[in-house]
Amino acid sequence: MDKKVSVVMAACNGERYIGPQIVSILQQLGERDELIISLDPSTDQTESVISGFADSRIKLLHGPGQGIVNNIEHGLTAASGDYIFLADQDDIWHSKKMERILEVLKQDAALLVVHDCRIVDEALNELAPSYFMWHGTKTGFWNNLLRNSFIGCCMAFHRCLLNTALPFPKQLPMHDQWLGLIACKMGKVKYLKEPLIDYRRHSNNQSSLSHADILSMIRWRLSLIIALKERKLL
Repeated sequence: MDKKVSVVMAACNGERYIGPQIVSILQQLGERDELIISLDPSTDQTESVISGFADSRIKLLHGPGQGIVNNIEHGLTAASGDYIFLADQDDIWHSKKMERILEVLKQDAALLVVHDCRIVDEALNELAPSYFMWHGTKTGFWNNLLRNSFIGCCMAFHRCLLNTALPFPKQLPMHDQWLGLIACKMGKVKYLKEPLIDYRRHSNNQSSLSHADILSMIRWRLSLIIALKERKLL
């Protein structure tokens, strides 16, 4: 029997873009797969848009209302799939994304895969053809502890990663960096230089392309090191 896929999405005030994103994901899911959407309290019609799909593969959860990291964690705890994909509410998956990532997870002995993406604006006009090139993405544990190159919406991994990653440490600044660093310590991380989503950037994105101030970044790295030691990974 084919293994099950769980796509986990954190949502909040996403009515403008979430519909097309859900369509792009559902088109790639099998009958046994699931799309888990953890919806934080919203002031728009996001819940109505999601409910309008009337698709049994969509599992709508009420999020904790404590920010994107806690919302992602809430969705991950409900995931039952053998493979876990993360998704943003406002991107668009390319048609072969799931097929390509599953191929790598199954055949390349990778614990986690992170793929490239095309950066676009609100209307899907291209801003940069490659996030990897724009960001200067580097591989390896220490490079990503110093400067994070993991981007959640471009990540998928084996379920076993959650046995170590959950629960998230308190005050975790970035869930994608946490998951990626743990994967580096536990197994093989594969960087796929193929843009498999349109990564939409606009004024209401929950995630940001900008960096925090240097003191905050130092505190976050120290917190990550402490948390990794507590999980016996350092």
